[in-house]
Amino acid sequence: MTVRILLCDDHAVVRAGLLALLGSADGIEVVGEAGRGEEAVATAAKLKPDVVLMDLQLGPGIDGVEATRRIATPDVHVLVLTTYDTDADITRAIEAGATGYLLKAERPEELFAAIHAAAQGRTALSAPVAGRVMDRMRGAGRPTLTDRERDILAQLAQGLGNREIARALFISEATVKTHLGRIYAKLGVETRSGAVAVAKEQRLLP
Repeated sequence: MTVRILLCDDHAVVRAGLLALLGSADGIEVVGEAGRGEEAVATAAKLKPDVVLMDLQLGPGIDGVEATRRIATPDVHVLVLTTYDTDADITRAIEAGATGYLLKAERPEELFAAIHAAAQGRTALSAPVAGRVMDRMRGAGRPTLTDRERDILAQLAQGLGNREIARALFISEATVKTHLGRIYAKLGVETRSGAVAVAKEQRLLP
């Protein structure tokens, strides 16, 4: 069976590279492409592909996670293909309905195999992603935050900026930035929203 693919990536050069790569694969046909989340949703509804290859960061508009949430059905499977492998990104994508999560560093044959697996509704994960998922399931690597880091994270969850957090906790902005860097490292994230998402998921907030 030929797997019908819709590509969604906001970089035209990346899409062109994937088009060339997938064009060399047996049993795979690219039927459409999109550069934005909303475009992917509309195109998927029109073309009804078997698998949507979805990047997570898509520029203006909805991101890949929200697009996945709107696209994923029992008949249309979403396979995330991204450079991002933080716990927060993986969790959000899977919860949104992604069938698989692959990193762009994978070898072509791994990508082809994942596409065929996704088309059959089977989970396809890059090895590093699978390892992180298993660690989370086993409860391994649960971050340990200091009391001060928990205080800052709680303020962060309320939408406060660095200056507001500094005032609320009677510390300097430089100290806030230092603690945020440590929080990001412990939670495996790179953004404020990612930190809050992981903290809520792992019940690190009061």
